[in-house]
Amino acid sequence: MTASEIRQQFMDFFASKGHQIVPSAPIVVKNDPTLLFTNAGMNQFKDYFLGNKVPAHKRVADTQKCLRVSGKHNDLEEVGIDTYHHTMFEMLGNWSFGDYFKKEAIAWSWELLTEVYKIPKDRLYVTVFEGDANENLPKDEEAYNFWKEVIAEDRILLGNKKDNFWEMGDTGPCGPCSEIHVDCRLDDERSQVPGSTLVNADHPQVIEIWNNVFMQFNRQKDGSLVPLPAKHVDTGMGLERLVRVLQGKQSNYDTDLFMGTVHTTEKLTGKVYTQSDDKKDVAFRVIADHIRAICFTIADGQLPSNNGAGYVIRRILRRAVRYYFSFLEVKKPLLHELVPVLAQQFAHVFPELQQQQEFVKKVVFEEENNFLRTLDSGIRRMEDVMGKATTKAVDGKTAFELYDTFGFPLDLTNLIAAENGFAVDEKGFEAAMKQQKDRSRAATELDMDDWTILDETPASVFVGYELLETNTKVLKYRKIKAKGKEQYQVVLAQTPFYAESGGQVGDTGILFFDNEAIAVTDTKKENDLIVHFTDTLPQQIQAPVKAEIDKAKRSNTARHHSATHLLHAALREVLGTHVAQKGSLVNADYLRFDFSHFAKVTDEELARIEAIVNEKIRLNIPVVIKELPKEQALQLGAMALFGEKYGDIVRVVIMDPAYSVELCGGTHIGSTGELGLFKFTAESAVAAGVRRIEAVTGSKAEDYINEQLLQLKAVKAALKNPKELLKTVETLIQDKTTLEKQVEALELEKVKQMAVGLKSAAENINGVNFLGKVVTISTAEGLKNLAFALKNDIPDHVLVLAANIAGKASVALLIADNLVTSKGWEAPKMIKELVAPLIKGGGGGQKNFATAGGQETGQLEQVIQKIKGAIQS
Repeated sequence: MTASEIRQQFMDFFASKGHQIVPSAPIVVKNDPTLLFTNAGMNQFKDYFLGNKVPAHKRVADTQKCLRVSGKHNDLEEVGIDTYHHTMFEMLGNWSFGDYFKKEAIAWSWELLTEVYKIPKDRLYVTVFEGDANENLPKDEEAYNFWKEVIAEDRILLGNKKDNFWEMGDTGPCGPCSEIHVDCRLDDERSQVPGSTLVNADHPQVIEIWNNVFMQFNRQKDGSLVPLPAKHVDTGMGLERLVRVLQGKQSNYDTDLFMGTVHTTEKLTGKVYTQSDDKKDVAFRVIADHIRAICFTIADGQLPSNNGAGYVIRRILRRAVRYYFSFLEVKKPLLHELVPVLAQQFAHVFPELQQQQEFVKKVVFEEENNFLRTLDSGIRRMEDVMGKATTKAVDGKTAFELYDTFGFPLDLTNLIAAENGFAVDEKGFEAAMKQQKDRSRAATELDMDDWTILDETPASVFVGYELLETNTKVLKYRKIKAKGKEQYQVVLAQTPFYAESGGQVGDTGILFFDNEAIAVTDTKKENDLIVHFTDTLPQQIQAPVKAEIDKAKRSNTARHHSATHLLHAALREVLGTHVAQKGSLVNADYLRFDFSHFAKVTDEELARIEAIVNEKIRLNIPVVIKELPKEQALQLGAMALFGEKYGDIVRVVIMDPAYSVELCGGTHIGSTGELGLFKFTAESAVAAGVRRIEAVTGSKAEDYINEQLLQLKAVKAALKNPKELLKTVETLIQDKTTLEKQVEALELEKVKQMAVGLKSAAENINGVNFLGKVVTISTAEGLKNLAFALKNDIPDHVLVLAANIAGKASVALLIADNLVTSKGWEAPKMIKELVAPLIKGGGGGQKNFATAGGQETGQLEQVIQKIKGAIQS
């Protein structure tokens, strides 16, 4: 069977068992502060397990796009080395939310594997939780007895807490789990060593294929376990491993899930994949794995960047580039050529990649291109380090700099070092890496207390579309600490506060507890839970609450959100239908809108877009908001954003059915005329293929225009109110250019005259002609020109010239090439070690010439003496 058929059989099987088949959530997590990416099938159902939300269906099944780059068996640097671990993978899962439990989950998993997929029973082993005395947890006898009904008892193995007790995190739902392992070894190997001894022993051919998690407890912050009000089933089976087993392969990478990419890579590189463990074949596997993670995260809205989730994607992409650069001998972009292969392969199950194929391809190409240039710079840096080294060693600090700045992994640094007879201080590298991780962890550490629950009502209700204030009560609260600051999170029974999502900032306002007012500083979502942030708690937390938002802030924010919809439609009208939203920020002061487009938006295009938006404002179009079934909304032409998760019923915002129809959960004005005016303030690039527009509307647009007019008036006044302002400014610029050229010519003549006078001042020190002077000169460029004017007339020279230029210290140091070679003197080193500390500044340059600048002008004579002393020693 093909992978597609195997996936479909899973869905069909669980549909026949009464499960609702649901789509994969985006791989990029939007409303969970504890996660960057969906790393397990259960992530999108977290609220059901926590009791924050009631599920529409008690039985569901799906295939979930997951991304793991850390944790058990998932270190990024190990992916591609073995045959069965991945960054991005598909997790097939079936779920029960308080419905069936262990008996059905165990029976159905066995039925599917052995009767539908026909996996031989003598190749399967199962594990159950053996219990844990420290936690006062007994052996899972219930699961053990159910397994005894379908499998021989000697194939039921007991597993410890590490392997057979699943936890969401340090706190949250958890419970014992029962894994199913498959022995893929050849028959003669199986006859010699029992498979039972290799389960959970990291054997590449005896692997876990399915995990049935039985959620029974909620882990508290103090480590205690509290029984959940309802018991749930959470199962996960990696499609990649399942396909490998059913297709009779020894490696996940040999299946049709990956071989299309591998074959295309062979054609692009001229190399042949031989399924070995050498670096060449590891490179094929790394590319086949990483391109999936890269493509699907970008398609779901996460662009590569230097922080957060974007940094993870950039790191994965760069690892793939490093492998083809080093081991497939490809020095030009390659990954982008694989995007169409994946888009076609997954079109029927994850169509978002095919729909954005050209955009994803462009982003990947630009990222590759930029990193290849960085790699080239890193190699030059490595060569420079080895060229200056006094021993045959690269220190750990330098190795880490190559990793952190240029993306060099330690193995690449080791490779280049070994080729040149150098060793690398790996312990020093690991120490520097640990320091960085510790700093990063400290910067992002979030400490949360357990919830104090006042009312067991499952979830808060948002009433803020209709109401700006409401009477309510606190359901639960907790204290949190982030970056050293303590705050509180409060959940209300119903709330008018909009929680940050869809680019719109969260509401602020006041919670009135009788006569005590508590300020709400922000409102966010934690999955589907609306959380209000406060700096303090009231004395009577159980008192009735009047929740009131900041109405002026909400009003201005709503204007900017509605303007964003008008802008999006106008961009598509003027630039083309390829334009798609790639990010937004909507607040009370302005809007920021990121969108896919491959060129700068011209002034003429901006003027047309702005005119269209303002025309729609003048037409005072009613803003119609409806709740509809998702399919019906899409049939109306509603635009859905890539990377967003929508329910079966969606909120549709319509501003003229022929102009703007979007799925949106944000707040809006009643008609477009309330926007008053729309004005662009900026247009720029964000990333490859992504542009950014900033704009203002309403009173903020008036403020912006008035500010610009005041500046223009001030400029006119400064220029004596000329009749033709532009012509006057152009004349000023032209006059300035002419004067600068005249000054430059005079400066050059002055430099020549100064050089003549300085030649005789050189003194011979141990065969070196040293010239050091503090001179009067007006520019750093003039100081450099003076040094070079003296260069040819003074052989074997060390020239150090210093000047006070506009209150700042400036120094130029020139060393003859023959002295750089024979004496080992280097201008940048002298500048950094001898000059920069004296003038409280910095500098650098080439081996024979370097400059420095600093704040301390009173030490210029000492600079001369410091250099002089260095060449005398």
